Amino acid sequence: MSRTARVERVTKETKVLVEIDLDGTGQAEISTGVGFYDHMLHQIARHGGFDLTVRTVGDLEIDAHHTMEDTVLALGAAFDQALGDKAGIRRYGSATVPMDEVLVRAAVDLSGRPYVVHDEPPLAPYIGPVYPTSMTRHIWESFGQAARITLHVDVLRAARPGGHPDAHHVVEAQFKAVSRALREATAVDPRAAGAIPSTKGAL
Repeated sequence: MSRTARVERVTKETKVLVEIDLDGTGQAEISTGVGFYDHMLHQIARHGGFDLTVRTVGDLEIDAHHTMEDTVLALGAAFDQALGDKAGIRRYGSATVPMDEVLVRAAVDLSGRPYVVHDEPPLAPYIGPVYPTSMTRHIWESFGQAARITLHVDVLRAARPGGHPDAHHVVEAQFKAVSRALREATAVDPRAAGAIPSTKGAL
């Protein structure tokens, strides 16, 4: 069965197209107009093993908020759509990812129940000229809501000796950890024989 999805989201503020193949090879075509955000969405494709296309045109003349929010809402909806009834998947996934001085743990449950816990230290307000670091929490909350998943993201270690956390490393390690956790959770379980991974019989 093909585990693919195409989601289009159009508002007065943005126009978003997302296409995903959960059984891809990590190929990506990403364009949101927010350079660092594009780089992070590439992490989801590469480390998740998903083929991903994202094309967003947004009101960047105001700020990056609407563009980033609407993009991740469409991405979450695409994940949910591509998973279908979730028969035969592993359901749970976790990953602990180091990136130099940073260590991040992510855990996911494709439960059908949106719930997000996110913990990171205070960071510099921007990465590059456009990406506001305050949006990272909102990205995970929006993704969890749209994808209908439980997601925990914890920055376990970030401080450099004698300095402040490197915001680039802290955020990138989060995206890599979530991507690896999603890769595990969405994988087909050869022992499941197509069964729904829940005693309820539905997710």
